[in-house]
Amino acid sequence: MLTIIMETRDNEAELAQTLAVLVAGAVEGLVSDVIILDHGSKDGSSDVADAAGCRFCRDWDLADVVGSARGEWLMLLEPGARPIGRWIDELAEYVSMNKAPARFSGSRLHRRPFFRRLTRRGKPLETGFLLRKNDALAAARGNTGLDAMTNVRSVRKLSTELVPAWVAVEARR
Repeated sequence: MLTIIMETRDNEAELAQTLAVLVAGAVEGLVSDVIILDHGSKDGSSDVADAAGCRFCRDWDLADVVGSARGEWLMLLEPGARPIGRWIDELAEYVSMNKAPARFSGSRLHRRPFFRRLTRRGKPLETGFLLRKNDALAAARGNTGLDAMTNVRSVRKLSTELVPAWVAVEARR
């Protein structure tokens, strides 16, 4: 089972989009809980999280949050990111047969323009991140954000595609 962890600051609409997709994973028994780490949101992010049955943390310590996760695997996402395709079956298979951390494949339909891909490096969580809880506990000590937990040498690439969060942000403009 997976615990989903996201950080938010005034990402109400993006959070709702991601949570809507994750419902299917909860129904299938893959997603056990969702934890939202807040950085001072002033919008309705807490209401969205509460309506979806998520744990919304205003004051938090990353090591404590990771330690309290129900799942044996953690999926780190940005609000607005959405796994697509057969993600539930593929992730269930991956976590049952592997131990290495993994990233999602970027959506082929939602890629940054060529020049922007060349000149700008993507955010650490742009393609999500999947890791075992024990590995996350070790990485969380002394860190204050999810990005720091992605600094791992050996990472596999999942065939499951992820629509990145920036797509949701640009759609609102």
